[in-house]
Amino acid sequence: MIDLDKVRATAARAIAPLRSADKNTPAAKNFLFNAVRTDASRSLPPYYLVYFLLVDLLGFKNLGQFEKIAWSVPVEFNGKAFLIEHRKFGLGIFAGKLPEDEEDAAQIAGLISRATKAAQPYFVWRAEEAAKASELNVVNRSHALYVRFEFFEGLYTSKILESIKRKNEYIEKKISKNSSIIMHPSADLKREAEHYAVATIESFFSWTEHAFILIAILLGRCVTGEGVRQLAQADWGTKFKEALDITDHETKTFYDGLVHVRRQVRNFVAHGSFGKDGEAFAFHSQAGAVPMRIVDEHRGPHFQFGAGAGYADETTIGLLRQFVDHLWSGSRAPAYIYIQECQLPLVLTMAKDGTYERSMSSIDGMKEFAHYLSTQADRAANMDF
Repeated sequence: MIDLDKVRATAARAIAPLRSADKNTPAAKNFLFNAVRTDASRSLPPYYLVYFLLVDLLGFKNLGQFEKIAWSVPVEFNGKAFLIEHRKFGLGIFAGKLPEDEEDAAQIAGLISRATKAAQPYFVWRAEEAAKASELNVVNRSHALYVRFEFFEGLYTSKILESIKRKNEYIEKKISKNSSIIMHPSADLKREAEHYAVATIESFFSWTEHAFILIAILLGRCVTGEGVRQLAQADWGTKFKEALDITDHETKTFYDGLVHVRRQVRNFVAHGSFGKDGEAFAFHSQAGAVPMRIVDEHRGPHFQFGAGAGYADETTIGLLRQFVDHLWSGSRAPAYIYIQECQLPLVLTMAKDGTYERSMSSIDGMKEFAHYLSTQADRAANMDF
């Protein structure tokens, strides 16, 4: 448990003699409108820490929102008024006279930084409390992760097409007067394609791990910060089942195929095994060298004789691409608009109160809702209050 009174007292000592301005603080006429940003503004901690320190913890007065201003805290230092404001172009210390007030502004920045360090236990507690509730936004990185998947897929496809185009080509390289070696560019291109195939698979699972959580939020299955944390730490299969209905035959078919890819391709390659088919050993026997492979199934990794069928790169990547189409089909189609097209953050309060669930009922409904949220986000970014 945190002793808030103790942390508050420590932060108050650290920030002294800076204090909240009051009616007795000397200030020029129209100071609130004419104050100028100081160079010391660049030395301030992040805006949210400054706000929580001054307003939440220490109780400094917040004048609220104005045009292009998210919040404004008037303070007094050395008998003069200053403003700590989060404006459109960032957090700043604003003074009545420059350069005369620049030195004082630098001292204010130092005091705020010192108090922010002293208040660190409060920030940790504040974050933990926020995570228990639904007053949170979840960052949406789905589009960026998907673009990476498409990037590697494109490189894989280009190498495969080039290898096919040059399949009959060879290059003879003389290594001496009487000998030479024959090189086939097509073989080199196929090896390069294999590398891109692995990168494509890796990026696919990275993207889906993220996208499944966002879809689960839109479906109302994950509505608190703690819930998001638990789902983020869960395995890929758990995330899949929170986003898609595995009782659907087509979905179950995709799930089984992707699990196989993940186990036999991604896991072994990612964790330093010996090959996509799990081949790792050759067993010594009177019959000769017997290939042995590691098989990762529901009952856990174990050994089997044989090289294994594995997954051809073309088949695997074709499966990934088919699943992408399936993911954004049917009842999940509205999610595509919100997550991929509009790239909006996920607001947990809207998941908890059923707003998302209602918007997911139709594509037109989601388009209208996403447009509204996008407009609100633009206004907030521009601080058009």
